[in-house]
Amino acid sequence: MNSLRKRILACLIVLLVLAVVYSIGCRQQESREAMGVTIQSGKKIALTFDDGPHPHYTEQLLDGLSERGVKVTFFVTGEHALLHPEVIKRMSEEGHIIGNHTYSHMQLGSKNREAFKEELVKTNQVLKEITGEEILYVRPPYGSWDKALEAELNMFPVLWTLDPLDWCSDDVDCITRKVVSKAKENDIILMHDYYPTTVTAAFRIIDDLQAKGYEFVTVEEILFD
Repeated sequence: MNSLRKRILACLIVLLVLAVVYSIGCRQQESREAMGVTIQSGKKIALTFDDGPHPHYTEQLLDGLSERGVKVTFFVTGEHALLHPEVIKRMSEEGHIIGNHTYSHMQLGSKNREAFKEELVKTNQVLKEITGEEILYVRPPYGSWDKALEAELNMFPVLWTLDPLDWCSDDVDCITRKVVSKAKENDIILMHDYYPTTVTAAFRIIDDLQAKGYEFVTVEEILFD
């Protein structure tokens, strides 16, 4: 019961910050327009997964993505990457984008900016040692971000447009329905590869949306193509 209460409370907290996340997302769109970046028409859509890698569920997810020929974007934590470098290598080798989700899932606040920045730098180092590649994208936990960090770290923040709150539900049908019923062109879907229900729901979402003519792409194809 304590675990259930914690998950419910966490869901409520996330709902409170959704308005802030939406506002930041709008500013990102305005910034892209100011830079002359346009989003092409077409039924492209992006799946993103936070918090991993998980030693079992992420591997299971990668198997299903490979079978379907789908590329996604993973925003991983540094501590989990260190625990499971072989999964990170597989993500990279199979053509998925790997982004930074801080080292310990730290949320940026008014008093921890330097610690937050250090976690991003540390995670970038961990991921580069594993993949040999520079990390360009960051998914700040809970959407909390400081735009000045973009220039300081040469990283681009990636938020989301559709969140089924998969991490606080064990109902695969509900998770799938929330995405499939609301999905639209150029959406960035937020999910978490740390739960078995998420993996199952992700496959249903892919199958259902592909049947509707959607093409799954990585976030950079949504943001910059």
